[in-house]
Amino acid sequence: MPEADVGPVPPLLGFTIGLTAARRRDELASLLERRGARVVQAPALRIVPLEDDGRLLDATKACLAAPLDAVVATTGIGFRGWMEAAHGWGLGDDLADALAAARLFTRGPKVTGAVRAAGLSECWSPVSESGAELLDHLLGQDLRGKRIAVQLHGEPLPGMVDGLRAAGADVVEVPVYRWEQPEDVRPVRRLVEQTVAGGVDALAFTSAPAVLSLLSTAADLGQREALVEALRGPVLAACVGPVCAAPLRRLDIPIVNPERFRLGALVRTICDELPARRAREVDAGGHRLRVQGCAVVVDGGRTVMLAPKAAAVLVALAERPGRVLSRAELLTRTGAGAGADEHAMEMTVARLRTALGPAGRAIETVLKRGYRLAAS
Repeated sequence: MPEADVGPVPPLLGFTIGLTAARRRDELASLLERRGARVVQAPALRIVPLEDDGRLLDATKACLAAPLDAVVATTGIGFRGWMEAAHGWGLGDDLADALAAARLFTRGPKVTGAVRAAGLSECWSPVSESGAELLDHLLGQDLRGKRIAVQLHGEPLPGMVDGLRAAGADVVEVPVYRWEQPEDVRPVRRLVEQTVAGGVDALAFTSAPAVLSLLSTAADLGQREALVEALRGPVLAACVGPVCAAPLRRLDIPIVNPERFRLGALVRTICDELPARRAREVDAGGHRLRVQGCAVVVDGGRTVMLAPKAAAVLVALAERPGRVLSRAELLTRTGAGAGADEHAMEMTVARLRTALGPAGRAIETVLKRGYRLAAS
């Protein structure tokens, strides 16, 4: 159990965070690790480009069959992929001309950048980067008989498409890429099991399809309800934005998300929220202990990294110093199965005391009852 010298404690030290992202996951993992987190990467889906898919070719030809009045571009990667595929079919210049002649609406800065990089310009983009605000803006106009192309982003957009059609628009759906299950589902299955077992402090999501895929994987394992309960309880659900968070909100799962829908802002939100929710500071046996995940800061200086089971024991004892917890209760808190040997808990407590040094004496044995954290 490694020990660190006195110094600033990274905000996420000791916490374990699961990532489900398919794109930019290494960048997000690096941002979290630099702030002390242990990161579990488990891509819940993969992006399948549609360069050779007949649906995208048919949609592109439909866009070229008659003048477009408006185009809704939703993602940077999707818009770039569309243009690249069109050029591959020899339709790139024709598509660029068709888009230039239409009013181009973009959902946020990333897709705006992709549009401008293609030599085009947008006419309007919502400050909120919200598809709902973009739809409201469009519905404020007379759309009867207007031809509008909507670039999808990995899944259907029924709210956008149905809303435009209900207003009288002729909508061409452009499926640039789609989401599929990852080729190797073992990492995401392990993440579900680890989350349900209490081995994860937070899950970070960057897309709604990743949320849905994780829930689907949990259902396949027979653990969907257990995963939902974990996310309603101790596990922090952090989403990059409201669209990503929608599937969780429908399940009454509390989420946090940054005001700006960026990876850096998501990491800052996690740094603010996770320690505030999960870190505990207690005075016990004459020592000040700050417990956050698998890390404990002793007397504001020495930092000790604990094994997961030892950390779970300390967290349980720190919830109410002075309360006695039986060995059986502590075994349950560490995720041990029914019938686990109580001697194993004695060994875990012994290792925890050793790791804490002099502060370990704050963990008291109550004869024939269990253990407690001495209340100062």
